[in-house]
Amino acid sequence: MDDEAPPLIVSSDATRHTSARVAVLIPCFNEERTIEKVVQDFRAVLPAAAIYVYDNNSTDGGAERARAAGAVVRRERLQGKGNVVRRMFADVESDVYVLVDGDATYDPSAAKEMVDLLLSEHVDMVNGARVAKSEAAYRWGHRIGNTILTSLVARTFGSGVKDMLSGYKVLSRRFIKSMPLLSRGFEIETELAVHALSLRMPILEVDVRYDERPSGSESKLRTYRDGLRILQTIVLLVKEERPLSFFSFTSFVLALAAIVLAFPIVLTYFETGLVPRLPTAVLVASLMLLAFLSLACGLILDTVTRGRKEMKRIAYLAGGQSAPRT
Repeated sequence: MDDEAPPLIVSSDATRHTSARVAVLIPCFNEERTIEKVVQDFRAVLPAAAIYVYDNNSTDGGAERARAAGAVVRRERLQGKGNVVRRMFADVESDVYVLVDGDATYDPSAAKEMVDLLLSEHVDMVNGARVAKSEAAYRWGHRIGNTILTSLVARTFGSGVKDMLSGYKVLSRRFIKSMPLLSRGFEIETELAVHALSLRMPILEVDVRYDERPSGSESKLRTYRDGLRILQTIVLLVKEERPLSFFSFTSFVLALAAIVLAFPIVLTYFETGLVPRLPTAVLVASLMLLAFLSLACGLILDTVTRGRKEMKRIAYLAGGQSAPRT
């Protein structure tokens, strides 16, 4: 099967007579019970799109079912959703990318509207915000965790999405080709959101139906383990993308600790003229020195980050060029 996606004609008031190649990207790990249905459903909604299923060392027959349903099936040996998505972004050439999980929980009928929005509104990401019809589909622990993590990202990088961890997104070519993915697992959605927000890309969000997994299908997400990994990713991204804020906060904490420890020493010195707690005094001086060093690191890295952001912006603009057609 030809790996190049055939052109998909997207027709709406704003996009009439516009031809764009659409690729549906589906990471897959042990989704034998659902992957065939996902491929068939997206084929029905986007009949001219190329559908790619990347198998991530599955031990069931999911890859064979996907291939039988008409998908282009490839394999990524590095375990983890982030590794799979990074490989997809590198391999597949298209104009529009529909990224969706292979567990049959997302509504495929929303894909056409999301693609239309991306093209007609000239945005780089349309995020599918999950609207669950039952508690079992979207457990309260996942819902609360998603709200907290999304709020943390919004406070740091700006608002724009209310369901950051949704696995259903439509992305532009320039988004995909300017994305320096580093994540290995489910923290990939956080990295995608931060990339869009930090570069101030135009993004939209639409509500999509979110269904319960079919019987016999098991979620690969581990609430606490993956939640902690996502939180760790947010902290690392703040350090990388907002180093002045990160190191200024660290500097403030160190300076505050030094002042608190120094207060009784200073009082004793003014009363007696002596410094009886020499080890504490040395600790205070060390903490204050570290505070100044932290602030200096933030100032230096902020300049470096600005240069990196300019380079990513240039890559983002260059990524908008159409890929060669063969």
